[in-house]
Amino acid sequence: MGSINNHRPVFLIAAVTSRFEEAFQWGLAQTQDRWGQLWQPSSLFDFSETSYYEKSMGTNLQKQFWVFDSLLDPADLPDCKIFSNQLEETFAAEFDCDVERPINVDPGYITEAKLVLATTKDRDHRIYLNKGIYAEVTLYFNRGEWKSRPWTYPDYQRADFQKFFTDCRNELRRRYRELDKPTLDEDDIL
Repeated sequence: MGSINNHRPVFLIAAVTSRFEEAFQWGLAQTQDRWGQLWQPSSLFDFSETSYYEKSMGTNLQKQFWVFDSLLDPADLPDCKIFSNQLEETFAAEFDCDVERPINVDPGYITEAKLVLATTKDRDHRIYLNKGIYAEVTLYFNRGEWKSRPWTYPDYQRADFQKFFTDCRNELRRRYRELDKPTLDEDDIL
């Protein structure tokens, strides 16, 4: 029988999509108030792999990833998704935009082995977590590279996205090494 262990903390990541610069600025301020300072933002990427969001968000969309400095207990992902949904609703109500959904904030997390995204939509490949939130493994890391699943969104298969995720993974591994270093007791210091 295997022993039960707590999961190591993970990097919280938010995939943010909008066509409004003020939405990115506002969203970043709100998420940092809740989730702490950024470790690393990605570049702004053109989001052109699908027209799925055009009806609710408009055209000329951009996407940016925000990775937060404090590591997260992955069990907290449902609360992160609930908060991100509230952010989207608040921005849409407070800012005069010409679209129904001016910002999309999708939280998830990165481990050494995978990129997990939270969602409110159930599908055959998604696992129910809690509070109406599901999770899917969008990418997995194998033999030195990110690999997709049949359901992986086309933009997550891009080399520039995956380069950013690899940088995040490498930083997470560096932090794990730091956490695993033995510490000296006062009695051990000469």
